[in-house]
Amino acid sequence: MDVDSASFRKVMGHYPTGVCVITSIAPGGAAVGLTVGTFTSVSLNPPLIGFFPDKKSTSWPLIGAAGQFCVNILASDQEAVCRTFSVPAPDRFAEISHSHSQAGLPVLDGAAGWLDCDIYSVVEAGDHYFVLGRVKAMSADEVASPLIFHKGRFGQVSMLQAS
Repeated sequence: MDVDSASFRKVMGHYPTGVCVITSIAPGGAAVGLTVGTFTSVSLNPPLIGFFPDKKSTSWPLIGAAGQFCVNILASDQEAVCRTFSVPAPDRFAEISHSHSQAGLPVLDGAAGWLDCDIYSVVEAGDHYFVLGRVKAMSADEVASPLIFHKGRFGQVSMLQAS
């Protein structure tokens, strides 16, 4: 059975994903970043995370060459930040407030959390790469709600109270 990409995308849209911006400092010293909706925890020991940049990305080669990156877990009010890093632009950081981690990587202000990582491995995976990162530092805003993407739309987590 052949699976067409439009149907595959529609079915996978039923699975909600968090939204992250992967940031780094390119070898020339410029800040670089890209939006990903494919991010996951992989291992506790060692602490590994994974994400899947598109092979057509112009930002991923710069991040890959840097050898390290910061995962910025977007908060529910950061849809505009997501959109900024989703399209090519000369300086995506010009209008985005940010600071730097101890490793010197861009941390987006207002993010629900962030993780500084070294690249552990990169594997080709169809039209994407599977990037494993080893976590070396992290922090989270304990009250922030994450931005999610579901069925082609942005949303937020609604917490249910146990009765």
